[in-house]
Amino acid sequence: MKVRIGISTTDKLLEIEVDDASKFKKEMEKAVAEGGLGWFTDAKGRTVGIPARSIAFIEMDDTESGRAVGFAPAV
Repeated sequence: MKVRIGISTTDKLLEIEVDDASKFKKEMEKAVAEGGLGWFTDAKGRTVGIPARSIAFIEMDDTESGRAVGFAPAV
């Protein structure tokens, strides 16, 4: 699952891929509650540290469900 994390002090967007979405959510919630640093290892084995106070948003994209594409009728 792709996860995009916006960093509030900059226009930087961090994108990682995680294997277990529920584990990632729990770890992020814990880091935010404690105001600390969350450490995560992505699907490719890279480790990323994220300071909870710098997180602007977290967006999770389930790539396995696919995306629906539609077209509105012409008027």
